[in-house]
Amino acid sequence: MKRFASASSVMFLLTLVAATVFAQGKAAQAPATKAAPTAAAAPAMPAKFVKTLKGTADIQFIQMPSKKVGGDIVTVLKIKNLSPLAVSLLKVDEYWYDKSRQVVTGDSQPYRKPFMPGEIIEITMKSPYKPDLTQSQYQFSHAGGQVKLKKVTKFD
Repeated sequence: MKRFASASSVMFLLTLVAATVFAQGKAAQAPATKAAPTAAAAPAMPAKFVKTLKGTADIQFIQMPSKKVGGDIVTVLKIKNLSPLAVSLLKVDEYWYDKSRQVVTGDSQPYRKPFMPGEIIEITMKSPYKPDLTQSQYQFSHAGGQVKLKKVTKFD
């Protein structure tokens, strides 16, 4: 009798599991109207591996004027990759100094996507505003090595 009870309980559980799996397999569909044709979904692009730069990256940047916005000082940098390969994990650190050349505040912004050759990106730096800020300095780095910088007024 125990065998029959355990076998019947196993069969009952399998029936419940199968019923729930098949019930979830059918998605509810909205009725199609003749006035609005359905657009085909664009196929997803396959992932691509990008060869990244190992060594010194050649980068140009344009610094926009810093502005006080609320309680922050905001600086926008436009950056162009002149290297022959993609730069991975680019990071920009900004340091603000006071009159006595002491670091007062700053910000750090990473760019997590591959920075492709010839690509121009925009990074916004936000630092807490202090009344005695006089000058800022930037430090660029990336995962494959050092960065050779050139500050320009317009890109080549």
